[in-house]
Amino acid sequence: MPIKPFKSIGIGVAYSPNLKANLFEAARLSVFFEAKLVLIHVGEASEEKSKLLSTILKSFEKDQLKYEVVFKPGNPVDVILSISEEKKIDLLILGAVKREKIVKYYVGSIARKITRQANCSVLLLIKPSVERIPCQHIVVNGLKDPKTEQTITAAFYVANQLNAEKITIVEEIGQDEIAVKVDDDKSLRRATIAKERIKLRENSRVKEIISHIPKEYTQNKIIKLQPIFGKRGYSIGHYAQISRADLLVMNAPSKMTFWDRLFPHDIEHILTELPTDVLILQ
Repeated sequence: MPIKPFKSIGIGVAYSPNLKANLFEAARLSVFFEAKLVLIHVGEASEEKSKLLSTILKSFEKDQLKYEVVFKPGNPVDVILSISEEKKIDLLILGAVKREKIVKYYVGSIARKITRQANCSVLLLIKPSVERIPCQHIVVNGLKDPKTEQTITAAFYVANQLNAEKITIVEEIGQDEIAVKVDDDKSLRRATIAKERIKLRENSRVKEIISHIPKEYTQNKIIKLQPIFGKRGYSIGHYAQISRADLLVMNAPSKMTFWDRLFPHDIEHILTELPTDVLILQ
């Protein structure tokens, strides 16, 4: 059995209408992952604030939830990042923002800065709920990358802890991989054969990764391999949306350089319009 990836979960606590739903989501995940919960409030401590938090979390006493509250005034991005480092947080939970009048979610400026700079995994929630909404279908990226095996393994761990039934591994393939210009029936046939070869190659690579994952995580799961030709980031986000996935799991991009800011990374497509809850794994 591999080491649990999330031993400590952090969440920024704002005294907003979503407070109870956010805390319930974070507390449930802490129980599922057997992790300690760290509540980070950007602001001064007060007895009233502490009392409200303990009242909301009282119903998790029976689950032996371990939590602590950290109050620290300052810049929200700096405070949340510094406390995350200090408390060795493995998973940071952030809320998404709903666009006015239309049901589309995106990452607000504070959450986006934290997501880009965090040294830990980040979970972006689009619709936190007091009542648990079961997680049934997880979509995870299967692109060819050194981090991907770890990401797929973590997705199976999450599926196991949350009792999700189905995992789809999406292999995003750039159109430039099919080096055939289609202008007649013959070239179309060549392009189709090239696509099939690439799909077989990608499926074989992902099956090899799955064979290394502990059986207890893969058994009794519906596992689907889905090669998609298209733009990285956009394709998987679109697939997660149309397949009504409950969670999308992605590799964290390598630390951003000046050029990445000019030519946004594939993760930026996801942050601009969140298709569902998104887990970005470091």
